[in-house]
Amino acid sequence: MADCFHCGQPVPAGSPYQVVVAGVLRPLCCAGCQAVAETILEGGLEAFYRRRTAPAPPPPERVQAALLEEADALEDLAVPCADGSLAVELAVPGLHCAACAWLVERRLAAEQGVVEASANLGARRVRVRWDPGRTGLGAVLRALAQVGYAAVPARAAEEERALARESRDLLTRLGVAGIGMMQAGLAALGGYLAPPGGVGAPWEGLLRLAGLAVATPVVGFAAAPFFRNAWRGLRAGRAGMDLPVALAIALAYVASLHATLTGRGETYFDSLAMFTFFLLLGRFLELRLRHRNAREAEGLSSLLPATALRLGPDGCSERVPVARLSPGERVLVPGGAVIPCDGRILCGASEVVEAVLTGEERPAVRRPGDLVRAGTLNGPNPLEVEVAATGGRTRLAQVLDLAARAAAERPPLALLADRLAGRFVVAVLLAAAGVFAAWWLVEPERALWVALSVLVVSCPCALSLATPAALAVATGGLRRRGFLVRRGHVLEALAGVQRLLIDKTGTLTLGRMAIAEVRPAAGVSEERLLAVAAALERGVDHPIARAFEGVAAAAEPVDGRRVLPGRGIEAVLGGEWVACGAASWVEERFGHRFALPDGDGTWLVVASAASPLGAVRLRDRLRPGAAAAVAELSAQGIAVELVSGDRPEAVAALAARLGIRRAAGGLRPEDKLQRLEDCLARGERVLAVGDGINDLPLLARAPVSVAVGAAADLTRLTADAVLLAEDLRGLSRAVAQARATRRVIRQNLSWALLYNGLALPAAALGLVPPWAAALGMSASSLLVVANALRLANPVEREAVRWKVSTC
Repeated sequence: MADCFHCGQPVPAGSPYQVVVAGVLRPLCCAGCQAVAETILEGGLEAFYRRRTAPAPPPPERVQAALLEEADALEDLAVPCADGSLAVELAVPGLHCAACAWLVERRLAAEQGVVEASANLGARRVRVRWDPGRTGLGAVLRALAQVGYAAVPARAAEEERALARESRDLLTRLGVAGIGMMQAGLAALGGYLAPPGGVGAPWEGLLRLAGLAVATPVVGFAAAPFFRNAWRGLRAGRAGMDLPVALAIALAYVASLHATLTGRGETYFDSLAMFTFFLLLGRFLELRLRHRNAREAEGLSSLLPATALRLGPDGCSERVPVARLSPGERVLVPGGAVIPCDGRILCGASEVVEAVLTGEERPAVRRPGDLVRAGTLNGPNPLEVEVAATGGRTRLAQVLDLAARAAAERPPLALLADRLAGRFVVAVLLAAAGVFAAWWLVEPERALWVALSVLVVSCPCALSLATPAALAVATGGLRRRGFLVRRGHVLEALAGVQRLLIDKTGTLTLGRMAIAEVRPAAGVSEERLLAVAAALERGVDHPIARAFEGVAAAAEPVDGRRVLPGRGIEAVLGGEWVACGAASWVEERFGHRFALPDGDGTWLVVASAASPLGAVRLRDRLRPGAAAAVAELSAQGIAVELVSGDRPEAVAALAARLGIRRAAGGLRPEDKLQRLEDCLARGERVLAVGDGINDLPLLARAPVSVAVGAAADLTRLTADAVLLAEDLRGLSRAVAQARATRRVIRQNLSWALLYNGLALPAAALGLVPPWAAALGMSASSLLVVANALRLANPVEREAVRWKVSTC
């Protein structure tokens, strides 16, 4: 089978699509590739096929078509230039090689009104500038689509680029320090291994100059952040943790430089290079932990549409940015679209999924006169809505503001840690100064080196590695098992959790309906009952309809189907009217009454005009491992409490099913937050788990919070961790791993403090030279890292699991 000359995809047998390039007939896979290839050739851009190093991307389809529809409204994203033109940066994922960039630039340059077009192949971006009086963004996007490239306006990504630059900068500094450490060590090795008489003055001077040459970039470049942070802290009137580090590096370098130039005294270029390397290694581990998932973060803009269909006085619709809507105007919300504003329905009836605010996936019926909220999802029918509020005045914005205020409150432990850190640094500096003064009176020529030893010994290198090393190993293991840690305090907080506040819909359950019980009428089989219901529900975009997706539908043709929001579905099946929906509506429609028991779930009655066929009970699917997770968390001494915006009876039924002793339903976001505040006021350490926007205040205020993998994007950003796996036992396993991590961190800190407690007096007495202090510091750091690596040992992980299972 031949490959398409344009995109490289397989060409179907008998494909009629072809194009002549350089006198040779080339096969194509589809009409889209043929149209794109002909556009390229007609535009005189045949050289593209000679220059390219990879096949062109396939022609853009529905995504690009939808964007073209909104292109004029999206022109507000363009930036005005000094000459009156407009500029925009476009993300073009299909830019694969230099030929692609060449083709895009040539095609846009040929477009009337385009002033400038430049492609950035590395970033897969194209910057376009055009005259708004002659063309627009829609024409630019169409021109790109004609040559086979889908483009979208690039959203602001300054934070992402800043994080990438920070990580790249620190990695470069770490590399320089590592190379310097190795080379300075080699230069110093000759002096350490020399016989008692030394290596001789010429060779000793050469080795010292070699050490100076490799240590200077380490001090001037790799250690620069320590000096900047120390100076910034001094200007702000506080002693930061980087101050003793910067002071030790500076003193070691200046003293070694003086010894090199004068030929008297010892040099410790290898010590300061090693010292700098291990400190940067600790910073790099922390940085990687902090930036692990920041690149895919999205903000509030992803929750709401960028544009809306505004209705004019004549009833004609115009697509405009949502920011331009004013109270009192009318907008048309198509079926299946996100509602762009708070407002009141003027015309139409539909079902609206309000999970973004309430956490409830079950659609609510909304009719003329009812309120609808921005960010909620309209059902199958179009709605005409009068605008009441947009932007920051919507209910969604109020929930987000509540979450922001809750997140801004810092726990007392964090404030205490800040105060203690400053006092620790001051104590280190005072101790070094006191040791220097004492030795100056006794033996002045040794005073500087002894003080330097004190600074090196007391520098918190092992202390700084003790926590991030263990966290990096533990979070890596959890990530492989589907538990993603987003913030550094998660494991420490999880280890001390006493109470769990957990949401229901989408958290303990999957938010997807499933058939729980089938009750056919007399003389009707279960298969027939389900087949009729599946035939009526087939093709309907509704959570209830999706519960029948795996059921074989009846073979009779379905005609005249009508969807009645909040009631059910009726249609002609095999020449007879059949209905499926609420029992009260079916009774009203056909006069058939069907006795239904009480219980959790939603009952659907299926009946024909002649007789009832039966009833089907649907229930939200329980998340895998939910019951086991509740049992394991309870065994770990954690009180599990269910808080939900769902119906109180449904919440109580699920709690009884899972063995949860305390549960509350019908809660608003404010109610959930108040429940959390009550727990915190009693001194309890609380873990919050949720998935919806309505859980944001709870997740933001909780000492530690987890969002499930299917949560809304903003919820995942607010939460401290994300459970990517569907199995809810990942929570109990994370708690067990957190407790193991806490034990390792305490061991590391105990060792680091014991080392400092023994080495500091020895250094102050002049028994530890700077090189020995640096070596001891490095060995202490390596021991801390080695101990942390035990958390990645499969035996350790199995031990953790065994303790959970036998608790």
